[in-house]
Amino acid sequence: MKILITGITGFVGSNLKEYLKKGFKIIGVSRKNSNNILSYKELNSSVFNNANALIHLAGKAHDLKKTADDKEYFTVNTALTKQLFDQFLKSDCEVFIYMSSVKAAADAVEGVLTETVIPNPITAYGKSKLAAENYILSKEVPKNKRVYILRPCMIHGPNNKGNLNLLYSFVSKGIPYPFGSYENKRSFVSVENLCFIINELLDNATIPSGIYNIADDEALSSNQLVSLIGTSIHKKATILKVPKILVQGIALIGDILPIPVNSERLQKLTEDYVVSNEKIKKALNKKLPFTAQEGLVKTIASF
Repeated sequence: MKILITGITGFVGSNLKEYLKKGFKIIGVSRKNSNNILSYKELNSSVFNNANALIHLAGKAHDLKKTADDKEYFTVNTALTKQLFDQFLKSDCEVFIYMSSVKAAADAVEGVLTETVIPNPITAYGKSKLAAENYILSKEVPKNKRVYILRPCMIHGPNNKGNLNLLYSFVSKGIPYPFGSYENKRSFVSVENLCFIINELLDNATIPSGIYNIADDEALSSNQLVSLIGTSIHKKATILKVPKILVQGIALIGDILPIPVNSERLQKLTEDYVVSNEKIKKALNKKLPFTAQEGLVKTIASF
């Protein structure tokens, strides 16, 4: 089975390549061609016809520094997806997997996010991902083809720290974590569980096409994460319950001055964002290989 993977040099792409290479022939696709990697200009009908599946990972990630031009999100996340999906529909390629995001559905979650929610993204990133989803869903897909839109929550894994890095810095440097007054729950997904799910989608033709949230089974609070980091690196994790109004004031200062905490980062660390993975687990009819805690411990160990 021959698989095309866009964005193969990125964090998810490089992990997925390693995960799938024993069972599949992998052809990487990126903006510039190099050894065994095609450019988008080289993705002609012959390449598509000789491939069994296309996994579209490439995209412009959400810019926390807010320096990106909104148009760039739609150029990369929407227009490129449209182009690739049109080529897929015309070809003999049978499986299309699009890596969207939970942010295409909601920037804030009350309760638990499921696939039945009416999407209402606020950021250009989320809107560009949703626009790509809507284009895919607007097309009639032949019966011999399968199309999956995956909405992962925060993906983590070895050598990809993300927002976990800030929590790690508190514990590793012996700095008390000051946001203990926030009681939140947040979903994560380990890159190992994500790769497992994609492998199952490729292998099992009975899994219905559609939109699937991707998350680990358990949601954890930031306080739990801080404690888990402390346990993992054998250092005492001190959690302080600084009054929220004081914390919010410090974050506002961080919006102006270059200190570790600003309003957006505070929101990321303390917000509730629980994502249901029941639909994908029911479709797979299998357990995920790693619990949330096991996956996070692997990531923490790589820091």
